[in-house]
Amino acid sequence: MRWDNISSPSEFILLGLSSRPEDQKPLFVLFVTIYLVTLMGNLIIILAIYSDIHLQTPMYFFLKSLSFVDICYTTVIIPKMLINFLSEAKTILYSECMTQTYFCLSFGNVDSYVLGAMAIDRYVAICKPFHYITIMSYKCCVLLLIISLTIPFLHSLLHVHLLNQLTFCASNITHHFFCELKAMLKLSCSSTYVNEIVIKTEGLSVVMAPFMCVIISYLRILTTVLKIPSTAGKYKAFSTCGSHLTVVSLFYGSISYVCLQPLNSYTVKDWIATVIYTMLTSMLNSFIYSLRNKDLKQGLGKLIGRIKSQ
Repeated sequence: MRWDNISSPSEFILLGLSSRPEDQKPLFVLFVTIYLVTLMGNLIIILAIYSDIHLQTPMYFFLKSLSFVDICYTTVIIPKMLINFLSEAKTILYSECMTQTYFCLSFGNVDSYVLGAMAIDRYVAICKPFHYITIMSYKCCVLLLIISLTIPFLHSLLHVHLLNQLTFCASNITHHFFCELKAMLKLSCSSTYVNEIVIKTEGLSVVMAPFMCVIISYLRILTTVLKIPSTAGKYKAFSTCGSHLTVVSLFYGSISYVCLQPLNSYTVKDWIATVIYTMLTSMLNSFIYSLRNKDLKQGLGKLIGRIKSQ
């Protein structure tokens, strides 16, 4: 669909992962499975942490926050995808598209900041164990969570405001499965120079802040662990970071690939990386933390035991 001299189209068309009719039902089944597993896995982690007094520590405070954000993140994207898989129109209203862009940016960045806060927690636990309870107090954890929410939501507001100032007069068809910022910028027929400058300056600094927290924290952890004389001691220290490092690698690896692509070269090939950081990471978080964490496995066992006894 094309039109002329329209600055605010009434709707956009999301072509999704495939335009072939025979692919729609298999894709629907695949993504409804991913969504249900994500919801159930993260909800179980939240319930397990809430129900076990031994899991009321800073690490699990951030983990249940991460699980909640993952539920919100996938809920912003997948339900609309599922509707479009079963619909011929595959449309999304302009206002819905701007809202989806805002919350995708917000929850994606909150994910990143919570991972950064978890890295700080691991740094304090390993490098300053005698001061851990004092430094990582409940007040400090809440403050880190507030920062993890405030910066991303304000950051997203700026980018959506700038996006809303653009003129869309060439096409309302986007080869994407949700209203991703770069995909929307490609539809604009007005200059996106300001948007791109803000992405490369303010956007890059906001995204890099938690990533640098992760890098610096793990460099300090590595330095401290290498000083431990026994192999068993080193293994024990690294084992507490294994789950977090796995999630960080998946999330930052895929999102870095997408973010580093120039606007004019953003193609269908980048969808795989986008699916990983928007959906698969959220789904795999629950498995990674529950399978690699002894305390959480015990908490899950207690939760299942309580459910069976009722």
